Amino acid sequence: MNAFNRLLASAALGLALTATAGIAETPANMLVIAHRIDDIKTLDPAESFEFAGSDVSRNIYMKLVNFDPMDLDAGYQPEIAESWEVSEDGRTITFMIREGLTFHSGNPVRAEDAAWSLQRAVILNKTPSFILTQFGFTPENVTEMIVADGNTLTITTDKPYATSFVLNCLTATIGGIVDKEVAMANEVDGDMGNNWLKTNSAGSGAYKLDSWKPNESVTISSNPDFWRGAPAMERVIVRHVVESASQRLLLERGDIDIARNLNPEDVAGASAADGIKIVDELKGRLMYISLNQQHPELSKPEVRQAFKYLIDYEGMQNSFLNGQYVTHQNFLPQTYLGASDENPFSLNIERARELLAEAGVENLSIEVGVREAQERIEIAQTMQNALAQVGIEMNITVGTASQILDRYRARDLDVYLGAWGPDYPDPQTNAGTFAYNPDNSDEANATGLLAWRNSWDTGGLTEKVDAAVIENDRDTRAQMYLDIQAEFRETSPFVIMFQQVEQSAMRENVTDFSTGQAITAASYWQVTK
Repeated sequence: MNAFNRLLASAALGLALTATAGIAETPANMLVIAHRIDDIKTLDPAESFEFAGSDVSRNIYMKLVNFDPMDLDAGYQPEIAESWEVSEDGRTITFMIREGLTFHSGNPVRAEDAAWSLQRAVILNKTPSFILTQFGFTPENVTEMIVADGNTLTITTDKPYATSFVLNCLTATIGGIVDKEVAMANEVDGDMGNNWLKTNSAGSGAYKLDSWKPNESVTISSNPDFWRGAPAMERVIVRHVVESASQRLLLERGDIDIARNLNPEDVAGASAADGIKIVDELKGRLMYISLNQQHPELSKPEVRQAFKYLIDYEGMQNSFLNGQYVTHQNFLPQTYLGASDENPFSLNIERARELLAEAGVENLSIEVGVREAQERIEIAQTMQNALAQVGIEMNITVGTASQILDRYRARDLDVYLGAWGPDYPDPQTNAGTFAYNPDNSDEANATGLLAWRNSWDTGGLTEKVDAAVIENDRDTRAQMYLDIQAEFRETSPFVIMFQQVEQSAMRENVTDFSTGQAITAASYWQVTK
């Protein structure tokens, strides 16, 4: 049974399709979304590091500071922390915890819960832990560097950083504050509740988790005691629907409120239908390919450079990616401090052939891993055709997002084709993953770093990233990132191709839905119909 038929058959929606020609309508207090959610591996905020999982976490877990979806341009705002003070030496931030907040369990939200949640994320040392450990936290010292005292929480870093950088990092999924009592009541073998929190929630946000059925659906229900007020949408159901045509049909029939993965053709068709609107948002998400540097041929500098001339950037942007991706060849998305608009590469078969000849490479056969998503498969097929013209056979392996990510993080793919979205709105979020790799050994297992996943030692960029992250002068820091990206474009095993423009198709009665723009996580509490 395909995704479309599963969706129609599911009783979870509580909707009956009629045999009449009339348009169905979802309940006024329910938001139903069609989206690709096969990348979710866990819902524990200390471990979750995938796009769809971030959407769920953003609505379940509050953070010390967070973004208001109604005013994303305002940057981070107080949430669990009502206010904060910074020490004279710039190393310590003291947060005052907002009084009167409660978790879904009814337990009060305490400074102790906030401290424990951040300590826990460092101690568990899961994929996103580097977002916190970059401040000098280790499992051995974190209980001394993150400390609760009554209604205050103190975070002390290993050296002074820009306060905005620290606070931006706390808006990442890993910054979600967990109910310590509930999590520890479900601890098994010292896992601090990790196994239980993969499929359950213990937050204080606008919604609580009802169910997650891998590759099928996520259902969350509203928290009537949410500090901003009870959400108008009492239930949100996100259904896994892979095919663009299926999402469009469901939207036009009125069986869903929002379709998030329509291709350009279906966007055009849906926009002409009665009662449907299209909302565009420039995202921070980048589409890229990367070359495993453990491969003896792909690790040659000339081969890395050749791949950058084997991408038909303009052709893809103007055809099957039209309106949804724009050419962008830098690791910092547009709108970020230090973002570059330099796009020096274009499809040039002859130049690629010359570079491959210089490297002594011919008749190469490689494997690329691709998530089962229409636009990614089409990008891979376009690449396959270009590579064939220079004697490279590229075999495409298609799988679920989880399957492909597992192999990518295990350094088990020759080439990976996928997307990367920033975890927080500071240039370090991407500089510290694409161009940073202090320990390239297999034992480091630094799966959160893209440079590590591709076994690339960065050729000195790691030290430059370290210097940029502690620079306090804004203009100087921006120039440092521009310089890093210029070197990265010429030397790295990454081919960054496009920046996403997300086109959400929705019923006209849906208001204030946001996919998070550059922070790449959706929120539902402000939505009305």
